Amino acid sequence: MRLLIVEDERRLARSLAKGLRAQGFAVDVVHDGREGLHRAREGDYDLIVLDIMLPGMNGYHVCGALRAAGSDVPILMLTAKDGEYDEAEGLDTGADDYLTKPFSYVVLVARVRALLRRRGAGASPPQQRPH
Repeated sequence: MRLLIVEDERRLARSLAKGLRAQGFAVDVVHDGREGLHRAREGDYDLIVLDIMLPGMNGYHVCGALRAAGSDVPILMLTAKDGEYDEAEGLDTGADDYLTKPFSYVVLVARVRALLRRRGAGASPPQQRPH
């Protein structure tokens, strides 16, 4: 399973990528909305983890552009914007799920797996629990 993380907080992006790779996922990371949109269009990803507040192009626009182009890749918005209108806008632009920072890594992984199951992306990597 290939995941794309679009997150401008480099430390968080590295941590997420490391954890998800340990779960058996192949992970690419970009730190800018325009680059994220480009990679999402060019790559063959099973899921995208997308921040909203990004340099270059915000996550709402990235998500909207992907949906307008006919992409059905699951998108999990991961953001510090925790208002109900922010969440509604994220879902209305085409996101499949919305998780606010700070978040539980265990919950993030569970949501990734749930989105992949819903898409029918095949068997998930084996479930690993932190030690």
